[in-house]
Amino acid sequence: MAEEGKPDAQLFDLLSTLLQQVESLSNQEEVELRAKIEALGLEVTKVPSEQSKHLNELEIAAELDKLSAKLDDVDKMISSAMADDPQVQSLLSSTADVWMPVITATADQRREFSGSTDEDNHEEQQ
Repeated sequence: MAEEGKPDAQLFDLLSTLLQQVESLSNQEEVELRAKIEALGLEVTKVPSEQSKHLNELEIAAELDKLSAKLDDVDKMISSAMADDPQVQSLLSSTADVWMPVITATADQRREFSGSTDEDNHEEQQ
């Protein structure tokens, strides 16, 4: 598993492992789910561009509204999954130390996650 200082890497290692387990149990490759996990990984580690600092108040409010709607959708999906399957609730509870730091990180913390990941990738390539 990934180092302690990289909660985003830990989360995606965990998701990858869980996906592999699901695939081995079902004997089916989960292409769509794998693609969604990869897309989420890219989104989580994305560092906001410098241009985002120059948004006016209306643009910021619109972006916040979009993010709020996305969070509402995610909350509904998680709540529904937890209500339908007690194992989902157990899994989320037992892995909260991995995924909570990623989703609650501030922009500065995300930059640190991304920066440490970029530095590690650069070191591995040398």
